[in-house]
Amino acid sequence: MRILVTNDDGIDSVGLHVLARAMREHGDVTIVAPDQECSGAGASLGALHLIRPEVHDARVDGIDLAWSVSGPPGLCVIYSRLGIFGDPFDLVVSGINPGSNVGRSVYHSGTIGAALTARNGGLTGVAVSQAVTGWGVEGQGGDETLADQCWDSAAEVAAVAVGAIIADPPAQPSVLNLNVPNLPVDRMRGWKEAPVGGRPPRTLSTARLEPKAGHEGTYRIRMDWGEAQPLDPDTDGGAVMGGWVSLTWLGHLGATDAPAGSSVATAFTSLFA
Repeated sequence: MRILVTNDDGIDSVGLHVLARAMREHGDVTIVAPDQECSGAGASLGALHLIRPEVHDARVDGIDLAWSVSGPPGLCVIYSRLGIFGDPFDLVVSGINPGSNVGRSVYHSGTIGAALTARNGGLTGVAVSQAVTGWGVEGQGGDETLADQCWDSAAEVAAVAVGAIIADPPAQPSVLNLNVPNLPVDRMRGWKEAPVGGRPPRTLSTARLEPKAGHEGTYRIRMDWGEAQPLDPDTDGGAVMGGWVSLTWLGHLGATDAPAGSSVATAFTSLFA
């Protein structure tokens, strides 16, 4: 079993290192991760005219092979699938992300984007994220906040999930989104298979332009976050806020029926009459 471990926080992330070491019990582990922060990259590959990344050897304690790539996690997965980093991989595990990826944040998460890219290439992907205390589940914490992160707890949960997937693989390549409370395992309430919720626990409340001093016609955007809000306990975010591990299988994008009152078909009928 060859396991690719990646993330969107960069090659130096403690969560990445802890997760990779936890995967060693399941097979041969190779790290291929961005050389810098790529949070919010989703499944992007980067600007098409710039996709000529550099690759560097990296050193991670306990891991024999580690590489950093000057590109987002989705690109790391694609290049791995093309054989740049050795024989084909059997599984992609992404994380541990500091801050849960729940609700509509699943659209933007680079952690999940790596797992989605794996599935598009025929591999099952597991995304692993962990709540950050003080941020209402979500949010990238600073170094002082992450000093209290229970990385080993999330790694233990991920190792159990990955072991189960290896023992009984899905019939088709799939994406499992795991979100873990920032607690020791013995203080977690258990686990829930939870659907993706609507809003995340914190959202941007205001955004405004502020002139950049000395640069006429140039502005910075000042953004403010609202207060953390309670979430439906039966959703992914609400489960994590309640001290549960949230387990969510993410489906494929697909066509759906036109919304009621849609006039696009009528307009196209006239256009191509």
